[in-house]
Amino acid sequence: MKSLQDPISVLSGVGAKRAENLRELNIQTIEDLVTYFPFRYEDIQEKNLLEIQDQEKVVLKGLVVSEPVVSHYGYKKNRLTFRIMKEHAVINISFFNQSFLKDKVQLSEEIAVFGKWDAKRKALTGMKILGSQSEEDFAPIYHVNKKIRQSTLITLIKLAFEDYLEVIQEMLPHMLIEKYQLMNRKQAIYAMHFPKDVAENHQAKRRIIFEEFFLFQMKMQKLRKEEKGANQGLQILYDVQKLKQFTQSLPFELTNAQKKVTNEICRDLRQPEHMHRLLQGDVGSGKTVVAAIALYAAVSAGYQGALMVPTEILAEQHLESLTGLFDPLEIQLALLTSSTKAKERREVLAELADGRLDVIVGTHSLIQEEVQFARLGLVITDEQHRFGVNQRKILREKGMHPDVLFMTATPIPRTLAITAYGEMDVSIIDELPAGRIPIETRWIRPKQVDTALNWMKEELTKGSQVYVICPLIEESESIDVKNATEIYEHLRQFFMGNYQVGLLHGKMKAKEKDEIMNAFKENKLQVLVSTTVIEVGVNVPNATIMMIMDADRFGLAQLHQLRGRVGRGSQASYCILVANPKNETGTERMKIMTETTNGFVLSEKDLEMRGPGEFFGARQSGVPQFQVGDLVADSAILEEARRCAIQIWASANWWQQPEFEQLTQYISVHSQSNEYFD
Repeated sequence: MKSLQDPISVLSGVGAKRAENLRELNIQTIEDLVTYFPFRYEDIQEKNLLEIQDQEKVVLKGLVVSEPVVSHYGYKKNRLTFRIMKEHAVINISFFNQSFLKDKVQLSEEIAVFGKWDAKRKALTGMKILGSQSEEDFAPIYHVNKKIRQSTLITLIKLAFEDYLEVIQEMLPHMLIEKYQLMNRKQAIYAMHFPKDVAENHQAKRRIIFEEFFLFQMKMQKLRKEEKGANQGLQILYDVQKLKQFTQSLPFELTNAQKKVTNEICRDLRQPEHMHRLLQGDVGSGKTVVAAIALYAAVSAGYQGALMVPTEILAEQHLESLTGLFDPLEIQLALLTSSTKAKERREVLAELADGRLDVIVGTHSLIQEEVQFARLGLVITDEQHRFGVNQRKILREKGMHPDVLFMTATPIPRTLAITAYGEMDVSIIDELPAGRIPIETRWIRPKQVDTALNWMKEELTKGSQVYVICPLIEESESIDVKNATEIYEHLRQFFMGNYQVGLLHGKMKAKEKDEIMNAFKENKLQVLVSTTVIEVGVNVPNATIMMIMDADRFGLAQLHQLRGRVGRGSQASYCILVANPKNETGTERMKIMTETTNGFVLSEKDLEMRGPGEFFGARQSGVPQFQVGDLVADSAILEEARRCAIQIWASANWWQQPEFEQLTQYISVHSQSNEYFD
């Protein structure tokens, strides 16, 4: 019995070598092959000569009026030339390094050539000979490699459809196909490769995009159900009165946004289901206070709390903040990092295990096997995208399946939040505390740097401190970028005798980095030249100036994160962007940065301009990669697919209904796989 899971080798012409070459394209089964969709299409319908634009790719049909000639030039280079008559015009056709096509060109016979039109020369640089009887109007273009050609792939896909088209089964329930007037799956998959026209291809894409997003969201909802399973959760019945007294004792009033997210988190804590929530808040929005309230709630109910952060210096900063907020309450806190001395470490571990410690703050040291809790109720992870999925999972599984709160200062657009973190509930602090002075952002050209440095010197006399950020550590032959070492030396000379300049970059050892950062925090260094390692860093209220070199090489989200390192005190703060953009996109980024300090506005713009793959940099942090769907362009379909998935999972025993049979099978087979997170 035929199945879409049959190996690709069942097709004629696919031996062991070709199967291996196809495997490099992640094509191993018939299903892989028929769902290996084109990334674009060439419109190869014939056009009138007067309609064709210069450099446009077109099909020209005409009578061959000259013998084909192959001429050789350079090393292993050749050119095939001939002329055709079309609409009473004689057109020169050239093919480069395709002399083998000569036999397809016959004098006095009609031919169809696909190529690029040169309006000035009235000539066509050929790319493909279609033949006089070609019926193709809309040619698919695939991602291929040196071992598999476009024509080979198309031949194999056609073979697969001949044998397996009837095997393709519907995945979506009939009610959704009816509701959204979707093409059936069999027809859509075929039309993705070989559409009759643009309209049919559009409908096929619409169907496939919805299916892709819907299946992903169904898997996310399954994960969500598992995470929040009633048999796993803790019911943290905190002391409401004590919590009210604690919030009232804070030296400032919570913003409305802080109150809203605190209520959402506290409501989760009291539920028997497992909390799995993401807290988003722009730099300086007050996430630490919300975390402190949640930790206090857990402690008041007799549980322990843990706060895990990516760096030691950030762990020390959080401990300092929490100690200040919990004073004079009788809450026992401790720090655990790789630098914790052996004797102190033994004491901390013992106090954690027997319940004498209420709250532990630390780095990835918290997930080591020897760290045991007496009654862990709440785990908070700060800058959660810096930790791998497995690291987060280990901490989550310590104790009695504690409630989990993830925090991030990277404002994530809603579209990404419901995909990358689709299995979580999302809370957003979209308001800054009152009295916070907005950071003034200026954009200057490289030739204005000396003027900016003289202004900087004046600010330093007032007691300010300065960050100078560079994209690279060392010289690169391919990229003309000022490097941190060179700028450090230049600034050391510029400020010599007046101010101390430090250098910080990613190739330094952790201890060395911490020493330099602490020296800056203690004002032993007034100017810190650094690469982006300070993006998530220490709180230095005295630092009021951030200068970013070659700022057009950073994305908006990263520029905003860097800018957030200043403006943490009561003084006016400034961000100086040094850039000479080479294109309109770079110029637009600089203008946007000077116009808004709202991280959520910037993140939406960044997503539009750079796409989801680059949003977090280097495709990290589990942002899903879809084959056809685009998280930005198709966000409306994504939202609708998510809504449908939530509704279906809310229905009792939906998986037992016959129309969901194929869908249920798919989810059970694929729910543990990570095909979207490559």
